[in-house]
Amino acid sequence: MLDAIIIILFILAAAGVGFDSVDLLPRAIQEQISNIEALRWLTAGFTSIIGLALGLVAQTTYRRIEAQIRKTSIETILTRAVGLVVGLLIANLMLAPIFLLPIPEEFAFIKPMMAILGSVIFSFLGISLADTHGRTFLRLIDPNSIETMLVAEGTLQPATSKIIDTSCIIDGRIEQLLATGFIEGQILVPQFVLQELQQLADASNDQKRVRGRRGLDILNRIQEAFPEQIIIHPADYEDLTAVDAKLIRLAQEINATLLTNDYNLSKVANLQKVAILNVNDLAQAIRPIYLPGDTIELKILKPGKEPTQGVGYLEDGTMVVVEEGKDYVGGEVRVIVTSALQTSAGRMIFAKPQSVVASSEV
Repeated sequence: MLDAIIIILFILAAAGVGFDSVDLLPRAIQEQISNIEALRWLTAGFTSIIGLALGLVAQTTYRRIEAQIRKTSIETILTRAVGLVVGLLIANLMLAPIFLLPIPEEFAFIKPMMAILGSVIFSFLGISLADTHGRTFLRLIDPNSIETMLVAEGTLQPATSKIIDTSCIIDGRIEQLLATGFIEGQILVPQFVLQELQQLADASNDQKRVRGRRGLDILNRIQEAFPEQIIIHPADYEDLTAVDAKLIRLAQEINATLLTNDYNLSKVANLQKVAILNVNDLAQAIRPIYLPGDTIELKILKPGKEPTQGVGYLEDGTMVVVEEGKDYVGGEVRVIVTSALQTSAGRMIFAKPQSVVASSEV
């Protein structure tokens, strides 16, 4: 909407200039024109085309500046603004004596030229000094805040906001992650995610209804436990229907990180340069690593493919194949890891009962 307003204003302004520019023609030329009103409208139409081109340039420039401002930290914007004001103030103080000098009328244009040139030079000088010494300035504003000092020195970056999707709420592991303090910064729950949870909770399908109610219950619990960290964000996009597309758009607009466990959403977001925190990737990364010689308390659940094998599973779902473990099916046994294998389906651990290893060593 703003883009259209900028373009329309340029078109109207240019058309108005073209319409009134006919009055600037010498009176003798105006008297030779048979239809001056037609000339006015013709000139207005021609200048409106120029205004359209200028409006498109202005609109593109505005969007580029807006994108650059969004990427710039608030600390940099604050210090540059102060540097600009200080630069203009110094320029006016230094140029004031020049305006008091008796300059001949033929050289009167020197005063405004010096004012413009001095203001531009000192403005850029003030911004340059702000970029160089802005961190020290921030330290002076709040000397008692260690966080402010670290941000000013560039050794600490403020935590980015996280946008949580529906699947991650229903999954439930976010509750434990927040309780342990591993996720910092604000957690934004968009309004359209709440609507999707409500639609699932009201669905006729029993499985969807259970998932929706579970998600709402988890969201209520974490909001009560972390009221300052869980924020309901009012953003919505009527031009988009898919929730995933809305999540990506919101993350791009506010430069936030997307918190999810949806594999496809993670891939699409990565293609669009959106930062992702995938809970499943985190679970994979923190799985315990068992090396040959480590011992595990394991329940053998079923026989393996080979006649003497037994199969059990760790808490994270990793399959453990126990050689000579068929006799222990249905019971718990301490096993010693012999090797591990990473396959496309996941990780697989091979082990032997501790008693078998001990007897072979004897």
